[in-house]
Amino acid sequence: MDKGTIIRTVALVIVWVNVWLEQAGLNAVPVFSEEAIALGLTTVVSVWTWFKNNYITWKGKQQKEVLKKNYLTK
Repeated sequence: MDKGTIIRTVALVIVWVNVWLEQAGLNAVPVFSEEAIALGLTTVVSVWTWFKNNYITWKGKQQKEVLKKNYLTK
């Protein structure tokens, strides 16, 4: 895995753990104390992670085709 994938994965886990803690009425991660900030961060990180890890852009679709041609993905 590259550095970007690790950073996105860690960020995604942190914001979702924070949301779950807020929903359970427990103390959330102190960095994200406001509910609106937590929701905003969760949304941004979720979209960011989904976009970066999927082939939805024109360039990404080209990359996937190259991988398929070289039998590196299904």
